[in-house]
Amino acid sequence: MSALTDVLLPDIGDFADVEVIEVMVNVGAAVDEDDVLLVIESDKASIDVPSPHAGVVTEVAVAVGERISTGSLLVKLSVDAPEQADIEPATGGPSDSSVDPNSPHEPETAATSSSPFPSGTVSSGVAPLSATRTPAASPEDSADFTADVVVLGSGPGGYTAAFRAADLGLNTVLVERHSSLGGVCLNVGCIPSKAYLHTAEVLEDARAIEAHGITFGAPSIDLGKLRGFKEAVVERLTNGLASLAKQRKVRVIQGEGTFTGPNHLRVVRDGEHEVIAFRHAIVAAGSEPTTIPGTPEDPRIIDSTGALELSDIPERMLVIGGGIIGLEMATVYAALGSRITVVELLDTLMPGCDRDLVQPLRTRLDARFEGLFLGTKVTALKAQKRRVKAEFEGESAPASGLYDKVLIAIGRRPNGGTLGLETAGVNVDEQGFVPVDDQQRTNIPHIFAIGDICGQPMLAHKATHEGKVAAEVIAGLKSRFAPLGIPSVAYTDPEVAWVGLTEEEAKAQGIEVDKAVFPWAANGRALGMDRSEGFTKLLFDKAHGRVLGAGIVGRHAGDLISEAALALELGADAEDLGLTIHPHPTLSETINFAAEMVTGSITDLYLPRRKSN
Repeated sequence: MSALTDVLLPDIGDFADVEVIEVMVNVGAAVDEDDVLLVIESDKASIDVPSPHAGVVTEVAVAVGERISTGSLLVKLSVDAPEQADIEPATGGPSDSSVDPNSPHEPETAATSSSPFPSGTVSSGVAPLSATRTPAASPEDSADFTADVVVLGSGPGGYTAAFRAADLGLNTVLVERHSSLGGVCLNVGCIPSKAYLHTAEVLEDARAIEAHGITFGAPSIDLGKLRGFKEAVVERLTNGLASLAKQRKVRVIQGEGTFTGPNHLRVVRDGEHEVIAFRHAIVAAGSEPTTIPGTPEDPRIIDSTGALELSDIPERMLVIGGGIIGLEMATVYAALGSRITVVELLDTLMPGCDRDLVQPLRTRLDARFEGLFLGTKVTALKAQKRRVKAEFEGESAPASGLYDKVLIAIGRRPNGGTLGLETAGVNVDEQGFVPVDDQQRTNIPHIFAIGDICGQPMLAHKATHEGKVAAEVIAGLKSRFAPLGIPSVAYTDPEVAWVGLTEEEAKAQGIEVDKAVFPWAANGRALGMDRSEGFTKLLFDKAHGRVLGAGIVGRHAGDLISEAALALELGADAEDLGLTIHPHPTLSETINFAAEMVTGSITDLYLPRRKSN
């Protein structure tokens, strides 16, 4: 017996809507469970939306280019109805029989309330989290040891959560699959990429200084030493984390962690395993690069991790994806001498950022890169003997091109579906995200999730704050994650940074704002650096005058955006920023001057006097 089922877009986190960039099915197509139905793109990630059921597509309700939001109808499926005997009522809560009876903390159960969350908490997701039957612990999982808190994943969110929990007096275990702490960010992400971006900046400055009468010879690049510098930075930080864990008496276990029940985690390493019985768990297992289906396995086709290995400097390099990760790595390889082509499926770089902020970067990249094509799809990658052939589809794109290396940087996908969370009763959506409330609780009250795995934006600094909230809630403190803004930064050249409401979001939501844009061409520090292409933009609530958002493009924009983030959190208005004395000459003055443009007190620009009503 068949039944029609509506497949809706699940919770997409902080984003009001996302764009459909590819539809993978059509009417009449037979799909299996987890087959990709479509691909959406948000601020920093392209995300596959899989089918929750096997069935036949009877209707496709979306099209490429359409913007959709949580709850939007995607497709209708004809699926086989389940037998009545297969449906079990939700019953019971997690077993606490294996938890140390001498611990002073009382175990929590999922059955203490009919709500999926304990009283006093509020779900931050659009769709409510359904109550879930919590499986009993497996009898074979007798624990090797117990912990008040087990943290799965040691990236910035994970180690922060573990250290905060330990500081609050909780017996804490930190599980990491790799040999060093720090996760993707410290080992193969944020930190090594910034080490290389520093090198790229120095190289570009050395070339640019020729216009000022100083000429250097062509650089001689020793890749071994360059990789050694990057590895030394990483090693110093990861060794520091190991020392901090030891000082706090956080037990670190290396291995692959998988939940085997609501209070048990099995950790496997080299074929051997041990089992941890826990009172609380914090899932901080991060994300992994999104791939393009059908991509051939070839060492010349790499993801961001492969790009950071810097095995060589390819003559021609194709970067698929015009988001932050793709553009940062393109910046590095271009500075080292590669001829770079970037292709982006959407009609703008860095989706989620105001287009005017991106324009100064786009102008510079057009001069530096061999090609930059928007609205362009890669239809095929073919590994040939000497190079990789890429075929394109798009109005301005070439039909094809040959490249020595291809970087796929189309986003990241969460690891929620690979951890055995279902055996603990934890809800995981079709994309692999784990829905949480504003205290980072999942639908199982003693299991928390933080970082990439619990929603956009996928940023390390978001994860660290979420990690502290989770640890504090477990320790009984009043804490919740409720930021007014989370800064985003692209460490390109120039840098692009923004926080809070964007101008495009304000227009879409019908929010009236006072906007001020101060050009860096009127800033002495920027002129002295010969980098006056940037600007600082502030948005203020037209009714109340408070800061709603900010965007900065230019050198060190990532360092400057923090003042705007603080102003946003404090509810500062234009007068607060305008009356704050900033040192001169600095780039930070541009925030001061932008605020003065709203108050009418600006003297570093001439603005026609506003007519009084």
